[in-house]
Amino acid sequence: MLEITLQIVHILLSLGLILVVLLQPSRDAGMPGALGGGQSMFGKTKGFEEKMSKVTSAVAILFMISSVVLAFIVGR
Repeated sequence: MLEITLQIVHILLSLGLILVVLLQPSRDAGMPGALGGGQSMFGKTKGFEEKMSKVTSAVAILFMISSVVLAFIVGR
C-alpha cells in the first residue's frame, strides 16, 4: 500500500516538474529577445521568473527525494 502511494506521488511530482519547466519564461523570447526588448515589451516581470525558478527547484528536490525513497522501498 505504501509503495503504491509513493508511486502515485512520484508520478504526480514528475508531471508537476514537467509542467513548471514548461511554464518558465525563456531568456531569449524569439526576435524581441534578440533585439533586447523582450522582457519589457511583453511586461514580464523579474519576480515571476524568480518565483518560477524557486518552484522548479522545490519540485525537483521533492522529485529526487521521492526517487530515492521509492528506490529503497522497492529494493527491500
